[in-house]
Amino acid sequence: MFVPSRRIFFHCGVSSVTFRAIRIILLAVIGWNGSAFVSAQELPNIVIIYADDLGYGDLSTYNPEAAYKTPRLDQMAAEGIKFVDAHSPSTICSPSRYGLYSGQQVCRTGRRTTAFEGPGGPSYIKRGELTIAEMLRRQGYRTGVFGKWHVGLTWYDEAGKRLGNGFKNALLIDYGKSTPLEDGPNQRGFDASFITPNCPTTDPLYIYIENGMVPVPASMRHKRDTLPNPGGKWRWDNDEGWMSPGYQFVEADLLFYEKTIGFINEHREKHADQPFFAVFSTQIAHAPVLPAPEFSGKTDAGGRGDFVYQLDALTGRLLDHLKALGIDDNTLVLFNADNGPETMHTVWMRQDHEHDAAGGYRGMKRDGWEGGHRVPFIARWPSRIPAGQVSSQLTNTTDIFATLASIAGYKLPDDVAVDSFDMLPAMIGTQDENESIRPHMLTQSFRGQFQIRQGAWKYLDHMGSGGNNYDRGVLQAYVLPESAPEATGQLYNLETDPGERKNLFFSESAKRKELQALLAELTREENGRSAPLNREPIGVKNIPVIRR
Repeated sequence: MFVPSRRIFFHCGVSSVTFRAIRIILLAVIGWNGSAFVSAQELPNIVIIYADDLGYGDLSTYNPEAAYKTPRLDQMAAEGIKFVDAHSPSTICSPSRYGLYSGQQVCRTGRRTTAFEGPGGPSYIKRGELTIAEMLRRQGYRTGVFGKWHVGLTWYDEAGKRLGNGFKNALLIDYGKSTPLEDGPNQRGFDASFITPNCPTTDPLYIYIENGMVPVPASMRHKRDTLPNPGGKWRWDNDEGWMSPGYQFVEADLLFYEKTIGFINEHREKHADQPFFAVFSTQIAHAPVLPAPEFSGKTDAGGRGDFVYQLDALTGRLLDHLKALGIDDNTLVLFNADNGPETMHTVWMRQDHEHDAAGGYRGMKRDGWEGGHRVPFIARWPSRIPAGQVSSQLTNTTDIFATLASIAGYKLPDDVAVDSFDMLPAMIGTQDENESIRPHMLTQSFRGQFQIRQGAWKYLDHMGSGGNNYDRGVLQAYVLPESAPEATGQLYNLETDPGERKNLFFSESAKRKELQALLAELTREENGRSAPLNREPIGVKNIPVIRR
């Protein structure tokens, strides 16, 4: 079959608007990316529910001893696949979100690891860099993102000077010069977006951005004492700063949920011949803990227990809505988190409710130890993913990119998503569990330091946590004796030592040197990558259909 190229359309004098209309029609019919043909109607709808600061032990399907139950996420895991060795790319949010959208570690940007605040930016995602949304759009999808963005944005003052991090800089923004945002979601592959620039309830700038525009600029000073404070301490880490009139704190995730559902409903009404891709980017369970009134008191585990229960309920509502629309069977829903649980959340939940948000692992948010980056990852697709699977495959959030490309039949160029592995064989049950799809995996801590996994072996290219300071304050209670105080790094065998207590840096020097050499190879500045070359997509037509 011959498919006209973009160049032919333009040379024939067709306008860009007309070209886009023709392109959408072509993609809806054939889903062409230059190497694979598939009917767009056969492709699944895709929803990613991306949680914030949710630890490995925060869902009862992962932690039977949890202080509360998460019945809808437990059900989702039972109806699909639950990965028990899944990891975030980084131990803080902005770099992990870059990993989701780009399929790459943040070290590939050449920039330092940071969490953006105020009018911070520019975006980690460079102009022209293929994102997961643009990749799917090329395959015929309509794409949307709703909630926390937090990968950096570019803002200008009235003189046209780019503004940097800093809460005070928020008042210097010239919205006329800054919008439409040059590096917002709509310039990075998303057809529709409703986002906040940073953590929605933690870091000013407190504004909404809809399709690259700011409907209501920040003009009011937010005061934290205007918010509820469940338990007298869960309002912790709500920074005062500039906000838009009418900005919602307590109702934040309900708003993001409604925007997600609105996108899906509109898509079904106007574009039912196309598949959709939606990211529901929640802020649960980031600080501060602000469960909506209808969820307050729903658990016996305080404000944070209620907050996670709210996330569980919203996940259930989304799944129910897909079923009511009659598209549940052919919709892939992925649930993942951006890093481990926040420090004070972990401490208080242990003290007050005997709940371990880190799921028994050492460390928490910001740390290079397992508790900082081992996170829940669940996939459900009733017509293609067999139910009841529990997988020990090593995987990373960056792998979502190559996995969705494999489903959609998109052959990834070697210079795209260079840290992304295709986990589809594990999801559909064709992968031998004794054979790892990933020969290795990179993660980065708060300070940008590296950790590398190879099978059960884990090497941390630093001493200490790589993130939090355990020398003072409440974290002193979690200090472990250093078994190799003269070492410059840490080597653990997670099969025999999942708590990362015995540093084998000297006693297993051959393995340590092997991992050090591998780390240097995977992270080199020029052409560094961890994913294989010449990745071939499986394609939806080659995925077995589950008959019910």
